[in-house]
Amino acid sequence: MFMSTQVLISGGGIGGLLLGYKLAKKGVHVSVVEQMAKASPVYKGELLQPKSLAIFKELGLISKINKEGHKINEIEMIEMDDTDHHIYTQGALSYEELDSIDYALMVPHERLKQLILSEAMDFQHFHYLAPAKLQSYENGRAVVKKGEELIDVDADFYIGAEGRRSPTRDELGVSIKPKKYNHQYLTVTIPRKDSLTEGKIIATHSRFLGLFPLPNGLVRTVYLIKDGEYPQVKKKGLDFIQSEFKELAPELGEYVSELNDWKKIQLMTPISYQASIYGKGRFAIIGDAAHAIHPIAGQGMNLAIQDADVLGELLSSMISTNDESLSLSKYEQVRRRRNEFMIRLSNQSALLYSINNRSFQQLRIKAINNLMNDPLLRYKQMLNISGLGLWKLSAADYLIQSGLVPSRRRNRVQNKQLSKYVFNPANDYPWKYK
Repeated sequence: MFMSTQVLISGGGIGGLLLGYKLAKKGVHVSVVEQMAKASPVYKGELLQPKSLAIFKELGLISKINKEGHKINEIEMIEMDDTDHHIYTQGALSYEELDSIDYALMVPHERLKQLILSEAMDFQHFHYLAPAKLQSYENGRAVVKKGEELIDVDADFYIGAEGRRSPTRDELGVSIKPKKYNHQYLTVTIPRKDSLTEGKIIATHSRFLGLFPLPNGLVRTVYLIKDGEYPQVKKKGLDFIQSEFKELAPELGEYVSELNDWKKIQLMTPISYQASIYGKGRFAIIGDAAHAIHPIAGQGMNLAIQDADVLGELLSSMISTNDESLSLSKYEQVRRRRNEFMIRLSNQSALLYSINNRSFQQLRIKAINNLMNDPLLRYKQMLNISGLGLWKLSAADYLIQSGLVPSRRRNRVQNKQLSKYVFNPANDYPWKYK
């Protein structure tokens, strides 16, 4: 069988679907190939950062997505003693520091996919093939297998949104070098009290538990273990996990009894990498096909959304204008620097919580206290996490955070001084503003 389309997207995750939605909305004929026939049971990103929410707002989807999610206004950081649970320090990073979208949103991953797909199907230019899988590229075309049928697909552009194993990345001839870490995570969703409404990171010198509330009275929990420790943890039994959760987060109360089946608990092994090329000729990669990021800062899904937004704008420009000065390298020029920065930021956050000794916890406590006392440092941190801009920490910032120099007491800079740090359409789509 033969078919043709302007853009073929291999992979129907959040990034692939959003790219397809944006292109179809702009009148581009797009086909998305997805191998999963039903919702995936595997945990994937659920925290939408403000930049991603701004993209959904621009595309007209924000009100529907807000209805499906739980708003998070701040993330509280708590450092406590490992034995008597005395709290050494606690402080909150607030999204309300930001000037535009001042919240994050926890949305069940599969529900978000269903919502985007449902909206995309309203466009006559959008086609969805599932379950189907990109088999290979032959003679400049894609070979897609759907059931027992092979489909020869001719497209103007081929986009890989397949995830970590990407045949489109292979077609580009790009290799990756994954960075591994000294830890893993156990993640599970359980019920929560109504009073647990904000994100929390709870740490001792040797333990870490993250709590991120979902809608419908649920909370996503993330518990850190050493790399390779899972068999020993499992041998200790579910009573051990329940005890750990009760000690670190008493507010979970009786709900820890829901941790009653190992099948509910998933093991996450973090890795990170950056592909050497994002796009060339008629081929490009987005999301985990192009880069992977440590999950501690909740950025993986957001980077895929932001990739899709920039690439969608570029592809629609290339298709509608036939401007020979445009190429897929324009997408990479915008996204690589931002992704590299976020990977580095996530690695630093991972390091903060993955070294298990009391001396390192004392350094972390000092850093949190100094961060809370410096308005400018807090703003930079939230701006970077939000994805709405990029403001690198200066030497003075690092000295303040380490306690070597006093915190600044002045307010953060005024809005008119933020233009070079907060992204605007000319930063996101520079080819449109020559």
